[in-house]
Amino acid sequence: MAPSLALDGGTDDYRVTPPPVTGRFPSVYSDVQNTRNFHALPLPSVLKTPFKIVDGPQSSAAGNPDEIAKLFPNLFGQPSAMLVSSDSDTVQHNQKLKVGVVLSGGQAPGGHNVISGIFDYLQDSAKGSTLYGFRGGPAGIMKCKYVELTSDGRDKIETPEQFKQAEETVNKLDLDGLVVIGGDDSNTNACLLAEYFRSKNVKTHVVGCPKTIDGDLKCKEVPTSFGFDTACKVNKAMQIVFTVHL
Repeated sequence: MAPSLALDGGTDDYRVTPPPVTGRFPSVYSDVQNTRNFHALPLPSVLKTPFKIVDGPQSSAAGNPDEIAKLFPNLFGQPSAMLVSSDSDTVQHNQKLKVGVVLSGGQAPGGHNVISGIFDYLQDSAKGSTLYGFRGGPAGIMKCKYVELTSDGRDKIETPEQFKQAEETVNKLDLDGLVVIGGDDSNTNACLLAEYFRSKNVKTHVVGCPKTIDGDLKCKEVPTSFGFDTACKVNKAMQIVFTVHL
C-alpha cells in the first residue's frame, strides 16, 4: 500500500506517514479505497495531543441578539466550548460512550468522512464505545430506527438461510423488481439471487446496476461504470500532490 501524506499543523510541511491503525478491515476495500481511508488529513494542532474542553467566551449572535435570545432561552448566552491542550484527554480511555449520528439535509460530499472520524475517535480514545447511525435522516430519531455502526465490513447474500431471508423480504413487500447497485462481486451476487428467485418461482425481477471504482466491470454495452472516473481523478490528484511535495 502506498504511504499517505499528512499536513503538519498549519504549515506546508508535508511528511510521509504510515497508515494509521483503525477499526476498519482493509481486505474488503480496493486499493484506491484503502489509499483514501488511510490518507491522514490535516488536523488542528490541539487535536494531535491530549486535550480538554473548557468554558470560553459567552455565546452571542451576529445580529438580532434579543430576538434570538427569545427563541433559545436555554442556550443563548451560555459559555462557548474551547479545546485546549492538556496532560490527559477529556474522554478517558476506559470511559465507554454511546453516541448517535444522523445525516440530515441534502446529500453532500464529506458526510461519511465525519461518521468515519467519529467512529475512529471512539475506537482509539474511548474503547468499548458504541456508535449508532439513525436511518432515514431525522425521521430515524423520531421513529427510533437505527443501526449500530461497526467495522464488520460489507454484507453479502451467501448462505441458504440468507437467500431464504431475501425471498421472504421481497415476498412481504410484493416487489416486482429489485435493483442491486454494485461492482463485479455485487452483480455476481445479484445474478445468484435472480437464479434463486427463478428456481422458487418468485415474481421479483433482479436488475444489476454496475457501480465500481475499480473499473473491472465492463462490457460492450457498458464500457465503464460510474465511480471509476471519480476514483481515477482522486488517485491521480493524490499522485501529483505526493510527487510535488515529496
